Amino acid sequence: MNGKEQHAETVRLLWGSRPGPARGPRRTLDLGRIAQAGIEVADAEGLDAVSMQRVAALLGVTKMALYRYVPGKAELISLMVDASLGPAPAPAEGEGWRAQLDDWARRLFAAFRLHPWVLDATVGPRVMGPMELSWMERAVAALDGTRLGGAQRMDAAVLLVNHARGIAAQTRAAGSEGAEPEKELGAVLAQLMQEHGERFPALAAAFASASEPGGGRDQAWEFGLERILDGLAVLIDDVLVEDA
Repeated sequence: MNGKEQHAETVRLLWGSRPGPARGPRRTLDLGRIAQAGIEVADAEGLDAVSMQRVAALLGVTKMALYRYVPGKAELISLMVDASLGPAPAPAEGEGWRAQLDDWARRLFAAFRLHPWVLDATVGPRVMGPMELSWMERAVAALDGTRLGGAQRMDAAVLLVNHARGIAAQTRAAGSEGAEPEKELGAVLAQLMQEHGERFPALAAAFASASEPGGGRDQAWEFGLERILDGLAVLIDDVLVEDA
């Protein structure tokens, strides 16, 4: 199957009903169950552990039977991503654009942390499903009334997605032991700054300040989110001034 055919098949699976075969055994599965089985494997062991064989075994069918529903692993992963994200939560009534995007970004960040394998499954050009696109729809719609152009709204959504992805990836890289690896690395860096601080005076001073009580370390998520929203606020105000 070439790339164009694969995209077309993924579209059919994600966006429409895939007709069953005219002949053969009665269909006993559905795409939702198949996606959830794949998610179960990926949550427990990571994306590399997902295979048609593993998912078929979990569902109690043969691999060949699974192929009657999903043509391959790539399409299976597309179904898993859409199902794992689910529909975007509705915004609270009366909230302005900033509160909406703040809530949206936090919920997306939580979804990435709950299913970290999604970070690996959503790299590069690909077909998005209706659930995933509902998240983008909510972010773009939050900026209605700001007079930002369509491209600016989509860029704002992508910027927030990338921030959530980046911090979620860092969190995953810290390992299952929580903050311990980061604390150990911090101790090593502190020692290096003590020994070689004269070579990196600005960095040494910043590191020392951040290490003090209330110094604000480990706030990359909050700091980045607030600065992105601050920047959007400036842009929105500039557009309003230009239009006045």
